[in-house]
Amino acid sequence: MKIYTKTGDKGKTSLFGGKRVPKTSLRIEAYGTVDELNSVIGVCRSLNTVKEVDAFFDEMQRDLFTLGADLATPEEKTNQGVPRIQSFHIDRIEKQIDMVEHHLAPLKRFILPGGNRTSAMTHVARTVCRRAERIVVHLAQVEPSIGENPVIYLNRLSDFLFVLARHINALSNFSEPEWHPS
Repeated sequence: MKIYTKTGDKGKTSLFGGKRVPKTSLRIEAYGTVDELNSVIGVCRSLNTVKEVDAFFDEMQRDLFTLGADLATPEEKTNQGVPRIQSFHIDRIEKQIDMVEHHLAPLKRFILPGGNRTSAMTHVARTVCRRAERIVVHLAQVEPSIGENPVIYLNRLSDFLFVLARHINALSNFSEPEWHPS
């Protein structure tokens, strides 16, 4: 099977189920940004050396594939076995946030993104996640059938990426630089 199909040469692509849409459609922008986030998390994984943290990254990547499939599938194709982001995905992330945050010193000030390479890249993933969230919020306003779970999931995931970046720094004995207004 060849990787190129030439079907997108005129600026259109197919959603799951075959519907053709412009590559500039909000739905394509949404799942394309989720794909970008998944790739950034792949970079985080490549830099990471902590087994516990890799398990979190692995789970995120798998969930993001589910989210991408969810966003690429129009509502009328729901019964075709396409996975969707569910409340259990959100509940799991909330539990992970609580578990990781329990080991962190409480924040007293804003911190600057950075630390070791894995933590710094996790902060980049967080910002890409926030962008994906903004796009999915916009998509949900235009296409209410998207539902609330994709938006909630991305909101929680960005929170988790923030906490995880802090946790990675703590595990590596990197101090978190605080922001002090001039």
